[in-house]
Amino acid sequence: MADKIATREAYGQALAELGEKYNFVVLDADLAAATKTGVFKKKYPNRHFDCGIAEGNMMSVAAGLAAAGKIPFASTFAMFAAGRAFEQIRNSIGYPHLNVKIGATHAGITVGEDGATHQCNEDIALMRTIPGMTIINPADAVEARAAVEAAILTDGPVYLRFGRYAVPVINDKETYKFELGKGVQMRDGSDLTIIATGIMVDMANTAAEQLAEQGISARVVNIHTIKPLDREIVLKAAKETGAIVVAEEHSVIGGLGAAVAETVCEGCPVPVVRVGVEDTYGRSGTVPALLEAYGLTPANIVEKAKQALALKK
Repeated sequence: MADKIATREAYGQALAELGEKYNFVVLDADLAAATKTGVFKKKYPNRHFDCGIAEGNMMSVAAGLAAAGKIPFASTFAMFAAGRAFEQIRNSIGYPHLNVKIGATHAGITVGEDGATHQCNEDIALMRTIPGMTIINPADAVEARAAVEAAILTDGPVYLRFGRYAVPVINDKETYKFELGKGVQMRDGSDLTIIATGIMVDMANTAAEQLAEQGISARVVNIHTIKPLDREIVLKAAKETGAIVVAEEHSVIGGLGAAVAETVCEGCPVPVVRVGVEDTYGRSGTVPALLEAYGLTPANIVEKAKQALALKK
């Protein structure tokens, strides 16, 4: 049984660990315990700044620090980062292309009981519209740690998406290599491709195993960097397997599914079927119940795969 660790936990641990190697600062909006930046604060109290419940102001402070040559990580819930502070991210960080890293935790419906107001299923779509914004959505704790270091080494704004819910560790920390902007083929297949991001990567692997038992060969691709998208691996999958299912814990509007569909439409038109949150808000509930209610399950990926195969014919 694989260990289960929330990617927000890995975010906090990565900041504390990498603080010895790199000279960056961390900002928080009165949520250090929840975003796990409190681990960094305890180790480096002079490099952590609590900006209070004022997310727009925090992004502006981060912009000022970046303009002065610092590397700031501005941390808060995804709903407050991408949603409440969108204007400041767009105008103060994106427009001047400043070196700000946005640590957005508690993304997607797996926030659970906090309900619709806190379940941010729109953040990837919002961040995709900002020119020059890099977007990373890690699948597990190993990838999350690697993503934080990649963000430090990348010049320009980076949006890092983390979750509250503990998810299986699917990568080997000793051998895993993170390459910004490059997808990872987890499993080969010839009948169709399942392209997944975040917590849906593990589910995609499970779905592929279930499909194999039914005689269907499914390739699985992990897209951890949603922008810039790895067009090469997407188009290769389209050409070689002829059908694609995209799975994400995000709205089906404007997220990875949209990015893949746009790429495929332009480069190699094949059926693209999406698994994600439909055009609706979240609601309060336990995470397992919510995943089931919104179709974010291996079983639904299997069903969508069969739909994609039918369209392929």
